[in-house]
Parts: sequence; C-alpha cells; structure tokens
Amino acid sequence: MAELPCGEDPEPCEPGPAGPLFVPVRPGPAGCVARLFRTPVGGRTAVAFTTPQRLSAALGSRQEWIRLSEPALRALTAPLGVREVTVDPRLAAHP
Repeated sequence: MAELPCGEDPEPCEPGPAGPLFVPVRPGPAGCVARLFRTPVGGRTAVAFTTPQRLSAALGSRQEWIRLSEPALRALTAPLGVREVTVDPRLAAHP
C-alpha cells in the first residue's frame, strides 16, 4: 500500500488534543487576550494546556485562563502571524 502525504491522509499526521484547552490570557483593551510566547529559537507560539493544573504548574496559580478549542486558538492567533500552538509546555515564567 502506498503511503499518502500528510495533506491527503484521512487521519492527521500530528493529532491535536481532544476537547477544549486552557489558554493563558492577560488583560487587554477590550477584555482578555491570549498570551503569546517565544519558542527556544525565537519564533512566536500560542500556548495551551490540557488541564488547569498543568497551566498552574508552568505559569503560577494566579495566571488567568480561558477555554478554547485548538482550531479556535489557531483562528485567533493566525491574523497575528502566529501559526504554531504549543500544548503542555514545560516552561518557567515569572508569575
């Protein structure tokens, strides 16, 4: 059987997380906005977590969050040129 390229495969090459994600937010001019981060090589990425406990472990218990699906998070950040979504990163940030 021939292998299909990623774009033609009925199953995604890198399956995304099932269900809504916990997305860190910060205050913005019209409410809250998703926080964006940098990858180790300097690229911009949206960050999301599969549980509020993982979010708190990485960003602190005072970090505010909203629940979004991965497609909704991608649609929110795409106009800003952010195409990468990092799920459950192990990062250290000041609260």
